[in-house]
Amino acid sequence: MDDNLSLKAFVVLMKSSKTLQERIKQDIQSYGMKTSEFAILEALFHKGRQTVRQISEAVLINTGSITYVIDKLETKGFLEREHCTEDRRAVFIQITDKGTKLMNEIFPKHQQVIEDLFEGVSKEDLKTVIETLKKVGHRA
Repeated sequence: MDDNLSLKAFVVLMKSSKTLQERIKQDIQSYGMKTSEFAILEALFHKGRQTVRQISEAVLINTGSITYVIDKLETKGFLEREHCTEDRRAVFIQITDKGTKLMNEIFPKHQQVIEDLFEGVSKEDLKTVIETLKKVGHRA
């Protein structure tokens, strides 16, 4: 039976991941946003001005798709582009005051949804999950 523990852990991880992703998607949609829009705004909100490449790496969206989402968010006034004076090929993306105001309003609610999902799980167990997933991720 112990021989199947890795397989069982994998299945449980994948099922719980799918369930968590669906719940987070519902939460983000309740703010009238798509997951990709929220992810980009959240990255800029917490990390400040970034290049398209940096955002793409942070939110795991390919650069082709990210340009479309950035265009939409810029049209809504949530972010703006700033061309780099040293390298004309580089473009920085930064959150606007309107985008910051939105994230100040919705991010605490979003964070609470995540906190609620892990209610009843001890800090020690959470630390164990984090460390275990890091090990698996590095091994893969």
